[in-house]
Amino acid sequence: MSGWTVHDIPDQSGRVAVVTGANSGLGLVTATELARAGARVVLACRSETRGRAALNRLRDEVPDAEAEVRPLNLGDLGSVREFARALPYGRVDLLVNNAGVMALPHGTTADGFETQFGVNHLGHFALTGLLLPALLAAPEARVVTVSSMMHALANVDLRDLDSGRGYRRWVAYARSKSANLMFTHELARRAAAHGAGLTAAAAHPGYAATNLQTAGPRAEGRRAAERLMRLGNRIVAQSAEAGALPLLYAATAPAVRPDAFVGPSFAMWRGAPAPSWRAPWTLDDTMTERLWAASEDLTGVRYALPKAAS
Repeated sequence: MSGWTVHDIPDQSGRVAVVTGANSGLGLVTATELARAGARVVLACRSETRGRAALNRLRDEVPDAEAEVRPLNLGDLGSVREFARALPYGRVDLLVNNAGVMALPHGTTADGFETQFGVNHLGHFALTGLLLPALLAAPEARVVTVSSMMHALANVDLRDLDSGRGYRRWVAYARSKSANLMFTHELARRAAAHGAGLTAAAAHPGYAATNLQTAGPRAEGRRAAERLMRLGNRIVAQSAEAGALPLLYAATAPAVRPDAFVGPSFAMWRGAPAPSWRAPWTLDDTMTERLWAASEDLTGVRYALPKAAS
């Protein structure tokens, strides 16, 4: 894994990849490099306008790319269902659950869930479950879910998934990112138990300069905080290109094992992809099973895994 770069991405020809939040930042870099390696890439974007602009940028980089934009709003389960229904591929080899929101003021999704938990976890839980038949149709499918080193700030509170007992933006964000890792652990565990040819892994970018950091302050008109975040992006953060390397490694490297968590090598902050520390609660089978059951109830999505071989 030492020194791994985009030049080490194996040939992706013939593979279909879906990347959520591919209109900018880590998602666009990930989609571009997968297309450069030969994959047919679906840019799943909330804004079709921004998605089309991203597709143009991708094609500037990779003129012969097989790529397309499809609308997906992870904060609306109706949109998630429509995306999965309309996807014209009987097989999906790779799903990168990248889209997310961070430290927003309190709000709710179209379905009434707290926004960060609803978008970052429930939307991707539903999407993965709805695409599961297409993923299982691929011989070596992968699901890569993007978490954060900030997950360590808070465990999921199964009695208060919507943060109704007192909303704190960074705690809610950390809980949603813990949920991403718990989802990955439980999906990997269930895939193994059912003999499904599916690898579930997770990744995080460390501190990478994207528009994620400024979205919350901008939404509230907190200009000083927005300027501070922009300054941090310029001085401290690594580039989106560097931040996407752990995602790309988790998505393509042959050595990736189920339930792996990949991040930057230097203090989980920056550097080449490496195994990353994770909070112990993200590996607790009882907790992850309970979160899974709650997520099925909230989204109405049940995972149709194959029966285990006797």
